[in-house]
Amino acid sequence: MSAELSRDTKISYKRTGSFYRYSKRILDILGALSGLILLSPILIVVGMLIKLESKGAIIFAQKRVGLNGKEFKMYKLRSMVANAEQIKEKLKSENEMSGPMFKMKNDPRITKVGKFIRKTSIDELPQLFNVIKGDMSLVGPRPSLPNEVKEFEPWMMKRFEIKPGLTCYWQVSGRNNIDFENWMRLDIKYVEDKNFWLDIKLIFKTMFVLFGDENAS
Repeated sequence: MSAELSRDTKISYKRTGSFYRYSKRILDILGALSGLILLSPILIVVGMLIKLESKGAIIFAQKRVGLNGKEFKMYKLRSMVANAEQIKEKLKSENEMSGPMFKMKNDPRITKVGKFIRKTSIDELPQLFNVIKGDMSLVGPRPSLPNEVKEFEPWMMKRFEIKPGLTCYWQVSGRNNIDFENWMRLDIKYVEDKNFWLDIKLIFKTMFVLFGDENAS
């Protein structure tokens, strides 16, 4: 599957102000490196717990759609059983999220350790490596699955004009309590509002999620 965008859309990222683009990249690298250094003890301990609880890899890699519709491998700490994708097919009727996204509060595929790391967003920390690689930014729309993008309406494709991120408006505004269309509208709003100080503000707001988010699952 390819979610490649039109030429006009692809060059929009280059048209973004130079100060913002370079300062955002510097913020991404410094922030990601600092995060990995400070949080490495947590990553090591959680990784051990994941391995002890269930079979499978500690890091879960999955194809996502990024800047200009280009696919990349996004990393997460594994929070589900190893055969989660196969089980998902049997759970489609239990989907609690509108649109093409799949969300289920009491998802039986989630492990005990998985419940904790999803609640605290610790499972997302390996994406700091994606930020260093340049596939993602600290702030930007959450990266979507290729099969989800196939069902996007044309106006939703604007979110691919910038790099996906670890956090954005949706992440700090209710997450699972926001339906799919409003989620997409929040992403488009960020694309239109984006600036350096907004990124700083969203990063600080997101830090509080590490202490527990009642809307995470």
